[in-house]
Amino acid sequence: MADADAAAIRAERGDWMGEHLAMYLESGGAKGHIVDLSSVGGRAMTTHCLIRYTGRKSGRTYVKPLIYGNVGGEIVVVASKGGADTHPEWYLSILANETIGVQVATQAFEATWREPEGTERHQVWEYMSHLYPPYIAYQRSTSRHIPLVMLSPGRPVDVFTPASS
Repeated sequence: MADADAAAIRAERGDWMGEHLAMYLESGGAKGHIVDLSSVGGRAMTTHCLIRYTGRKSGRTYVKPLIYGNVGGEIVVVASKGGADTHPEWYLSILANETIGVQVATQAFEATWREPEGTERHQVWEYMSHLYPPYIAYQRSTSRHIPLVMLSPGRPVDVFTPASS
């Protein structure tokens, strides 16, 4: 899928990601963790985390809501960008950092990250595609290899706030 197509889909859906992020942050994670994505091909009980990272070019702090899964105690997120031909900025930015902040519901922590490879990657992809079936169409629509990121929880941190993004 061309980046312009992905942008058009985002525009059609309005600022739902911004509204979702605001709800998650303003509630301290009490709201926004589970979202009904059945209207866009997802599941009614889709789990979301927040990631907080430093922009690789700007040096600014950003917070993004992402669908996540849990595999063996690691949080898994998918750098899909809706099947666009380029990686999402958050993914490119975390490549430049050893750790990022993660919030799952009302719990926040610092996390290290890694990308699964080989058989493990295949198994994790299957799991994440089951959690959010549109990932399959996203991968089919682009020639890029959509990255999977495994986040290992570390030390606890304060929950994210609107001021932290």
